[in-house]
Amino acid sequence: MEMPYRRLGRSGLKVSVLSFGSWVSFGPQLAGQNARECLAVAYDAGINFFDNAEVYAGGRSETIMGEAIAQLGWPRHTYVVSSKFFWGIEDSVNTKNTLNRKYLLHAVDASLRRLGLDFLDLIFCHRSDPETPVDETVWAMHNIIESGRALYWGTSEWSAEEIRRAWDFAAREHLHRPVMEQPEYNLFNRTKVEEEFVPLYSDIGLGLTTWSPLASGLLSGKYLDGVPEGSRATLPGYGWLRDSVTDPEANRRVRMLKQVADDVGVSLSQLSIAWCASNPHVSTVITGASRVEQVRENLGALEALEQLTPHVRSRIESIFT
Repeated sequence: MEMPYRRLGRSGLKVSVLSFGSWVSFGPQLAGQNARECLAVAYDAGINFFDNAEVYAGGRSETIMGEAIAQLGWPRHTYVVSSKFFWGIEDSVNTKNTLNRKYLLHAVDASLRRLGLDFLDLIFCHRSDPETPVDETVWAMHNIIESGRALYWGTSEWSAEEIRRAWDFAAREHLHRPVMEQPEYNLFNRTKVEEEFVPLYSDIGLGLTTWSPLASGLLSGKYLDGVPEGSRATLPGYGWLRDSVTDPEANRRVRMLKQVADDVGVSLSQLSIAWCASNPHVSTVITGASRVEQVRENLGALEALEQLTPHVRSRIESIFT
């Protein structure tokens, strides 16, 4: 199946329905030739959106991705790259957990240097900042776009109220408005996308670049029999993940979903990713991989999309409601 492309909200930009993200994998699990190979397989399959963030691996993720893209020699017009700003990687009072103007203008320049790019296609405010006036943040994002260092801006894990406040201010002042939001979305985490954000789809044309379609690996089924060595839940700093992926009730549902996937003839991962992509409000589903085999496995979700008949969807709903 050929890769479908969807508009990012009401913008004219089209992104592949499946995209490739570097959170966790780039740095701790993936670098050098392996990173190039994963990116190459994704790109050759039609993926054109590659998601990153300043904070991933303390900046190393952007460096690894930038070097890989340069070595692969892709024409710049053929791919979309993002970064996200909020957490900060410099230990200073104005560079941690903030969306103030000083931080944002420094952060985007540093991100471009690490990625080796002249501009970013998408930039996100990685979290909201209650201590910085929203008008200051909106103006800073507008100025970054006006300067040519980025093309579109949006938010990640903001509330609907926070997004609307930023959008309304930008519209009132004739500034570049937030185009997209990047929320977590999977069968275990649905409220924001399916309830809270609903008015924003029609009112402001919000686009979504959703993350964690496998609920940090839970929906891949790899934790059904415990935590395997080398999995994300064993990585330093990811101890918080162990409790959620070994939750008995969650894994009971995953076992039931596996029966649906087996009956359809696809893997658990493919069915779970396809389910996210089947939501028409989702512009792209960000997938992750630390091996080429995982990239190819995730791409199989395109075939699974065709298997999501009303009957199959009804079976899935009965498990997760």
